[in-house]
Amino acid sequence: MRIIFCNRYVPPDLSATSQLLSDLAAHLAAQGVQVMLLGSRQRYDDAGAELPESEVIDGYTVQRVGSSSRGRDALAGRALAYLDYLRGARRTLAQLLQPGDLVVAMTDPPLLGASIDGVVARKGARSVQWLQDLFPEVAEGVFGRGLRLPAVPLHWQRNRSLRRSEHVVVISQRMAARIAALGVPRERITVIENWTDDAAIRPLPRDSNPLRSAWGLQDKFVVGYSGNLGRAHDWRTMLEVATRLRGRDDIRFVLIGGGRGLRDFSEAAQARGLANVQLQPYQPREALANSLALPDLHWLSLHPALEGCIFPSKWYGILAAGRPSLFIGDPNGEIAQRLRESASGQAVAPGDVAAARACIERLAGDPAAAAAMGARARQLLDARYTRAAAFARWDALIDSLQSHPSS
Repeated sequence: MRIIFCNRYVPPDLSATSQLLSDLAAHLAAQGVQVMLLGSRQRYDDAGAELPESEVIDGYTVQRVGSSSRGRDALAGRALAYLDYLRGARRTLAQLLQPGDLVVAMTDPPLLGASIDGVVARKGARSVQWLQDLFPEVAEGVFGRGLRLPAVPLHWQRNRSLRRSEHVVVISQRMAARIAALGVPRERITVIENWTDDAAIRPLPRDSNPLRSAWGLQDKFVVGYSGNLGRAHDWRTMLEVATRLRGRDDIRFVLIGGGRGLRDFSEAAQARGLANVQLQPYQPREALANSLALPDLHWLSLHPALEGCIFPSKWYGILAAGRPSLFIGDPNGEIAQRLRESASGQAVAPGDVAAARACIERLAGDPAAAAAMGARARQLLDARYTRAAAFARWDALIDSLQSHPSS
């Protein structure tokens, strides 16, 4: 059985979904599975990148469609990039699909599974959807109730495609509950949490990290953010915390990555003259072990309305690095519950600047407590969220689909 994964970003892109695909595709290819990734010619951090139309990486084939010149910063440019990819993906699938092929659609662009399920069915192929988020619920949560009526046909189209898929893979238990509520039988829903490279990313002593000296952070307590900071995330709470702690020379706020929220945070910090905020670009994968181990405390966030629609998968990298987490979101949400159960971090509600500041100052003044929380974070990952465990669940799902005829 040939497996074709569809997602707008594919290796060598550094975005989170691209790295997940790279890991899983290489794992399957090493077992003799014929794997293709069908992506776009864009890079997440460089919309003008001219990636080749096809190449072979680590034993799997990468096929790219569409233009490399569509922008992604403005909503209009992103919509054009979505349409560009969807047209190319449908055309390519219509040409290359064979009966019995397994097509795994991710969720970039939104409604990807619904957009290609017709051609998949016509070619006699099999369909699985691997959901990283739920659209249009995410758009409704970010942009407000005004989108609910226009989104009705999108809900209908998405729900129909999910019910028609042979299987739906989700990344959290709350997302699984949402999908089941849409009428997808529970036996056709599998939770497979995302992962990180837990072999390469490991706890690193502060004094052994070359980024501390390179970025002028010796003897500083570093509060870090890593990855995309977008519309689904609250950054204003941490900006206010940084503002109130501007007089603490021993505390620094370091943001590593990209996204609209990160740029807005940086611009607002510059406007306020915050010398305690530092911005760094996405780091190459081989440098992640150092960049994720740089902070003494990571912060991550999710708007409470998006619980069950998104899961902040950057959390797994934080666990691997053996660092505590400060989560800004629903105090009763999925991340918050896991932090409480493992005693590896703290959750505060968006806007609760006082609680976030108190957490940072407490850990800055008690390095032993921060280190103990970080050790428990790594223990949690080793017990429940390793890459090997995620691969084993994927292997089991694929074996099950191979042993049962298509419905």
